[in-house]
Formats: sequence, structure tokens, C-alpha cells
Amino acid sequence: MKILILGSGGREHALAWKISQNKKPEELFIAPGNAGTADIGTNLELNPEDFESVKKAVLNHQIDLVVVGPEAPLVAGIHDFFLNDNQLNSTPVIGPTKEAAQLEGSKDFAKMFMRKHNIPTAQFRTFIEYTLFEGKKYLEQINPPYVLKADGLAAGKGVLILNDLKQAQDELENMLKGKFGQASEKVVIEEFLQGIELSVFVLTDGDNYVTLPEAKDYKRIGEGDTGLNTGGMGAVSPVPFATPAFMDKVEQKIIKPTVNGLKSEGIDYKGFIFFGLINVNGEPYVIEYNVRLGDPEAEVVLPRVKTDLIDLLKATAEKKLDQQKIETDPQTVTTVMLVSGGYPGSYEKGKTITGLENVNESVAFHAGTKIKDGSVVTNGGRVIAVSSFGNDMKEALSKSYENAEQIKFEKKALRKDIGFDL
Repeated sequence: MKILILGSGGREHALAWKISQNKKPEELFIAPGNAGTADIGTNLELNPEDFESVKKAVLNHQIDLVVVGPEAPLVAGIHDFFLNDNQLNSTPVIGPTKEAAQLEGSKDFAKMFMRKHNIPTAQFRTFIEYTLFEGKKYLEQINPPYVLKADGLAAGKGVLILNDLKQAQDELENMLKGKFGQASEKVVIEEFLQGIELSVFVLTDGDNYVTLPEAKDYKRIGEGDTGLNTGGMGAVSPVPFATPAFMDKVEQKIIKPTVNGLKSEGIDYKGFIFFGLINVNGEPYVIEYNVRLGDPEAEVVLPRVKTDLIDLLKATAEKKLDQQKIETDPQTVTTVMLVSGGYPGSYEKGKTITGLENVNESVAFHAGTKIKDGSVVTNGGRVIAVSSFGNDMKEALSKSYENAEQIKFEKKALRKDIGFDL
């Protein structure tokens, strides 16, 4: 079997690493990939949002299965592009269609879907520029903190949580007038939920699903969850408060109604669903859906999956997931993200990375790296996720931090308190 993974981050390196274990594929391609994926398969220099280039690669390399890593090509409709092309429509794509990808691509679509299918989520209302006055009035009627979310994809920057009413009203106006471009032509205002967050993932073929291990990630740049939001500074799996009783509530109240809701609306969904959840006094609520694996959660979730990933992906493509059982490693996996100095603000690329050969008892998943003149250099804000197994969180974290010290590049930064709240 020849497999193509689209994407270039830590999630795609983790997918490539997992796919290359057990039953190895005949050939594995990653487009565009990074310095880490180059060690596992063949990197192809192309943009996953350039569908014609993807098509050319699939035909040239006689690809049997495409796994879409990031959200942008899914929201742009890459699965539909395959379905509507006579040369591609027999090649299965793991990742939802454009309609289904609205679960992540449109906050308003996701909230309306949850309301329709009685899936627990925060109370909300959606506003457009024409209803700005009503939006400002609505903010006066609810309690702070005020949560404002750009409807569309805004590269992780489209959510504002504000305590001051006047500031919230001003930001609502800024967003509706184009602060995040097209992404904030609609803005969802929702009630603030107080609790502790976790991420739950399923792989579904549209009828059946398997639940992957849960994880908790750390989005803020600063220790103690302070400072700006990032793509994620580290993650832990399993999550201590995700007890069997809590996870049963997640399944009955959230996972099943989501999969059944998509089916009842005639939306064919083949791929990963990420449930961004919050535990409010023992009850799970959905904060957001993503239509792919999270990152850096993939770097702790995939190592804990013992079942062959190729078998799971094939069964998803063939609508045979009911014939698969997922086996999970009981050990803890933690990951610590090494980032470029200045991230998530402006940062420099092209810094030489050394010490990767000294990593021992951990896996260094490359997130933002490339090979330049024979050396591995930084190529993004989040550079490398150091993942480790342990009998408990403390042991796993100690390995991750020890190995993080081995990897060196100019202005390297990391959070030293991953797992502090567990």
C-alpha cells in the first residue's frame, strides 16, 4: 500500500512515525513534510492546498490512500475534489468533505449543529456587521468574561476572552469590520464556562467509530497558563480526571450524538473528529470541534495506540470500522514543545538544530524544521515536540525535559510546567 500524508507539522511526523510501524506501507510520502518525516518516508515539495499538485503526486506515485493532516485543505474541499475527479475518485481520502469540515471551518455551523442535536455546549448568539448594535446590547446582558469567536479559520488567533465590557464591544466591532479578514465576518459570542479542558478524538467511517486515547494540551506561551495563545506548548495522555464514568458521559452525550447527527443530516464523514471539551463540575461540554487530529495532542495520543494504524485507516476508508478494536498502551505519554524565541509573535527561522542524535528514550517529533545544506534548521514557531513514555506523568515528563535539554538551537524556548494542573 502506498500512502500520502498531507502536511508538514508535528502531527504529520507522528502520523508518519505510527504508520511506518507494524505493517509498514510499501511506500510512504509526506507533502511537504519536514526534516523528521524525511527520515521515515519521501517528502514531496508541494502545497496541500494546491489540489492540482496533489492530484499530480497521487497519479505519479500511484497512491492508494491519502491522509489529510491539517484543517485548511479539508475546509477548502480537498475530499470533494477527489470525489469529483474521474482519475482520483477511487483513491480514499481520510478527512471529511467540505460540508462536514464546517464543524471546524465555521463556529456558527458547529454551534447550530450542537443545538440541533442537543449536544452540551455554552449558550451563544451569532452576529454579523448588520447586527453589530444588537451584539453590543447582548454583551451588556451577559456576565463577564466575554468570549468572542471569529466564525472562520483564523490560525488559532480568532478567539478573544475579555473581562471589560467596553473592550469587548470595541473588539466585536473590530472583528466584524475585518480584524481577522473573512474569518470574522460573523462572530459568535458565547458564555464563559469555568472548568478544566481536555481533548478527545475519534476515528469514524460515518457509521462506526473508535475512540482514541484522550489528552490535555497547554495552549498558553507562559508558565501557569499565562500569556498569548499558541498552537500548543505540550500535552499529556491519559488525563487523570477522565475517569471511565466521565468518559461514558462523553460518549453518550457528545460522541454518539455527533456521529449520529452527521449521519442523519446526510453528511458523509470519514476521518478524525477532535472534541475540545471542558469538564464543568463533572459534566462534559463541547468548546469546539476540529476535523483532524490535534497538534501537539497527536504526539501523545498516537504513541499510545497499539492497534496497527494502517488497519484502522483502511477500515475507515472501507466503512468497516465496526470490525476493528482499538488497543491502548496503559503507560503515560507526555510531550514538551521546543519553540523559536519570540513565538507566538515574530521569530526568526533558519537556526541550526544540534543534539538530535543525543535524544534517548524519547521521540523528537519535528514540527517546524527543514533540511538546509545538509543541516536540520528551524522552519516555524513550534520546532520540535519531545515525547516520552513513563509509568506515570512524572516519569514521562522527566524524560521529555531531560531530552529537551539535549536539543539545542539559538533562542530555544519551552514551558517547564507541562502537567502542572494535573
